[in-house]
Amino acid sequence: MNTTAPIDALVLMSFGGPEAPEEVVPFLRNVTAGRGIPEERLEEVGEHYFGFGGKSPINDQNKALLAALRAELDLRGIDTPLIWGNRNWDPYLTDEVRSLAKNGATQFLSIDTSAYSSYSSCRQYREDFAKTIDTLKDEGLTVSIDKIRQFYNHPGYADACADCLNKGLADFRSKVGQIDSAKHRILFVTHSIPNVMQDASEVSTNGYRAQHEELIDHLMGRIDEADRVPAELVYCSRSGSPEVPWLEPDVNDRMT
Repeated sequence: MNTTAPIDALVLMSFGGPEAPEEVVPFLRNVTAGRGIPEERLEEVGEHYFGFGGKSPINDQNKALLAALRAELDLRGIDTPLIWGNRNWDPYLTDEVRSLAKNGATQFLSIDTSAYSSYSSCRQYREDFAKTIDTLKDEGLTVSIDKIRQFYNHPGYADACADCLNKGLADFRSKVGQIDSAKHRILFVTHSIPNVMQDASEVSTNGYRAQHEELIDHLMGRIDEADRVPAELVYCSRSGSPEVPWLEPDVNDRMT
């Protein structure tokens, strides 16, 4: 007997990001709520967004992903509603789930845009699901939200990463000619996390860093022998107190 509950709606769940300069610091306040980050530090981090005109690229990327998911579902004859909800900015998860729950939806399945295991990229999303469930319960709406597993080692994700890597290498070759292992390197860049969060990620999984390294090893086996120059995992986008150690090396330090 199939005991799997039917899915009433799918949720593309993501981090969120500002759409305009005046939204940058309020967005960062949401992200860092409860951590005691000084306002001047938020303004400093906000400079990264101002470099994009105050608009995070994640929004248009999620809109494109949402459209691609909808098209694939339609192609397969699946008419399940698909919504987009964020953790830290509009459209907020709770608001989007509420809109469908008012029309009778109770079972939601979330597709999170974070492939790897850590507090920020997995557990914190589940905590947000719990907050949404509790908020809607107080409003007389009963919902359940499940999520797909961390997908860093899913064949479909690995294939997509391999395609991007090979296209990037082909473009690089077209500009420099032959790739030279004596002077060229492949840097795989991911979001840094605090060292303590990295340690915690290893308690019940192989850990945030090791999951990246596993994928990198796989990807390096998917490129031409002539392109296999030394590769390294590097990090970006550290935030918070400068005194708190985060995973290194930073991509900017490695490139200089």
